[in-house]
Amino acid sequence: MTLTVRLLWVTLLISLLITSCQPAPTEVPSTLPVTLAPFPTSTPAPAESMPTAESTPVPLPLVPNFSHIVMIVFENKEFGSVIGNGKMAYFNLLANSYTLLTSHYAVTHPSLPNYLSFIGGDTFGITDDCEDCFVNAPSLPDFIEQSGRTWKTYQDDMPDPCFVGSTLRYAQKHNPFIYFDPIRLNTERCQRSVVPLTQLDGDIALNDLPNFMFITPDICYSSHDCGLDLADSWLKDLLDKLYPVLESTDEPFLIILTWDEGQGDHSCCGLSESAGGRVATILISPQVKQNFMDETPYSHYSILKTIAEAWGLPKLGHAADAETNLIAAPWK
Repeated sequence: MTLTVRLLWVTLLISLLITSCQPAPTEVPSTLPVTLAPFPTSTPAPAESMPTAESTPVPLPLVPNFSHIVMIVFENKEFGSVIGNGKMAYFNLLANSYTLLTSHYAVTHPSLPNYLSFIGGDTFGITDDCEDCFVNAPSLPDFIEQSGRTWKTYQDDMPDPCFVGSTLRYAQKHNPFIYFDPIRLNTERCQRSVVPLTQLDGDIALNDLPNFMFITPDICYSSHDCGLDLADSWLKDLLDKLYPVLESTDEPFLIILTWDEGQGDHSCCGLSESAGGRVATILISPQVKQNFMDETPYSHYSILKTIAEAWGLPKLGHAADAETNLIAAPWK
């Protein structure tokens, strides 16, 4: 046997020995089985024993938070002289369409102390239509301004802003704002906010209506010296231009139509036994019930109390009295 052949045999034997000493190969599966320990869970309690979160109902506000409140005051007519009277067809249409307060009473006679009660919560001992009986006391505009809101009174036929005195058709006694010293004696404030009705058109055009508006017709259109038909036409013309502007804001608003006094001495709600008569008051708003008659006894102080409640303001004078009913029933 040649060397070459022997080397070949030796090589072959070594190779066979090496191979025989290696462990047999293990087949590795393509996917390793994975066993996960079960996640510990608690046994759920029966549904009837599961604790539930009690929902506490949020109470609705007693009065909506209006963006704008408008007061329009007419003169010297009893409830029965106005409601159902064909000479005030438009007024009666509004009464039938929105909310009518059927038991609203003026505070006293004559005009001026009633106007003072609307914004001051008192008559301040005034019993006539004096023009120099000024009052050094807080009034609704003070608290409106403190709340960050704005106000104006628009007085029909008033000669100039902050005018003191009367003319043939403008009666100072129908403008309570001029009687309060903190307003009248503050020239800038008075000039800005106690203005002729003619300024309303400009404020509408500028989309700059104040939050509170108190509008007084002149001595004719208030029905003091002229017929109810003229007062009715004046009202329609005013609301035809004012209502669409308020409605376009898509915010809550309220228009109050009322009368300073009636022709009787009917009373209610903590007023003196002989008061200012029963007057027709209408609340116009998307937030009031439609075709609704509210028979709750109210006085002029109730209007002041309701405005204060709507805006979170202090309640002035008799507006804070328990006998002064808040106007709460008409709101949706």
